[in-house]
Amino acid sequence: MVFKTDENERNTEQLRESISEKISLAESKLEGVTTKIRQSQAEVDKLAQKQISNSAKVRNIKENTSEFTAVDVRDAYDEALEAQQRLFVMRGQMDKFRSEQGHLQELIMQLQDMNGYLTKTPLLEGGDTELDPAEFVESVIKAQELERKRLSNAMHDGPAQALSNFILQVEIAQRLFDIDLDQARDELDALKATASATFTKVRDFIFELRPMMLDDLGLTPTLRHYFDAFNEQNEIEVHFTASGTERRLESYLEIMIFRAVQELVSNAARHSQASSVKTHIDTNEDRVAVDVEDDGQGFNEEQALGNSMGIKVIKERVDILNGEFNIDTAIGQGTRIGFTIPLATEGQDVFA
Repeated sequence: MVFKTDENERNTEQLRESISEKISLAESKLEGVTTKIRQSQAEVDKLAQKQISNSAKVRNIKENTSEFTAVDVRDAYDEALEAQQRLFVMRGQMDKFRSEQGHLQELIMQLQDMNGYLTKTPLLEGGDTELDPAEFVESVIKAQELERKRLSNAMHDGPAQALSNFILQVEIAQRLFDIDLDQARDELDALKATASATFTKVRDFIFELRPMMLDDLGLTPTLRHYFDAFNEQNEIEVHFTASGTERRLESYLEIMIFRAVQELVSNAARHSQASSVKTHIDTNEDRVAVDVEDDGQGFNEEQALGNSMGIKVIKERVDILNGEFNIDTAIGQGTRIGFTIPLATEGQDVFA
C-alpha cells in the first residue's frame, strides 16, 4: 500500500511520535494491571488458606458428628461454601487481569515493532489514496484491542463464569451426600443441566472465535448456520438470502466478509431496536455484494463513521480491497449498509 503525503519525513516522524505515546500509555496501563494482579494474588492466597482451615473444620465435623449441633454443622458448611465461592470469583478476576496483561504486553511489542520498521523504512510518497497513515495504524490497533476486549469479556462472562459455577455446584453436591441424599440428587440434576448449558456456551464461543465451517464449506453455508443459531438465541429475527454463483472465495475474503456481516447484524441487534434484519449476499464471477438492512431507529451517518469502530473498520477494509461501501440511514428510518468487493480473475490482483 502507498500512502499519500507531501512531507514524507515529517509524517514519518509524527507517526513515530504517535506510536511512542501509545507505547507509554500501554505501559502505564500494564503497570496498573500488574499491581491489580499482585493485590488479587494476595487476596487469593488468603482465601486459599481460609479454605484449608474450613476444610479441616468440615472434616472434623464429619468425624465427630455427635459432638456438634445441627446449627454448628450448617454454619460450618455455609462458611466453607461462601469462602469457596469468593475464591472462585477472585480466581476468575485474576484470569481476567492476566488476560489483559498479556494483551497489553503483545500490544506494546507490536507498537515497538512498528516504530522499528518506520525507523528503517519511512512512509512512501505518491499514490492517490486518501488514507492517512497515522489514522490507519490507529484504527488497526483499536480494532485489534476492541476485538480482544470483546473476546475477553465474552470468555469471562460466558464459559469461564459457567465453569466456575459448575465447579461450585460439584462442591455443593459432594457435601450434600453426607447431609441430605434427596437434595443431593436434585443438585446433580441441576448440575447436569449446567453442564449442558456450559457446553453450548463453549461451542458458541468457539464458533464466534473462528467458525471451522468457513474453511470446510465456505461463506454462504457458514452464514446460514450462523443465522440459524442467531435466531434461536435472540429476539430479533434475521432473514438471510443468497443469489448468484455459490463459490469459494479467497480465505481472507471469506473471513473478512463473515466478520463484517457478523458485526453489522450484531450492531442491529444491540443498538438499533430493530425487530428484523434482512441480509443478502450476491456473488458472481467478478464481484461479491453484501447488503444488511434493518427496520430499527437509524442513526446519523457521519457520527456512525466517526464513533463506531466496527463500521469504520469495515469501510476501511472494503476501501483497501478497492471496493465500494454505502450507508443509507436516517433517524427513525432504519438502516441499510452495503458493500461490494471486486474478485480477482486469473492473472489479476484485487489490490491493484
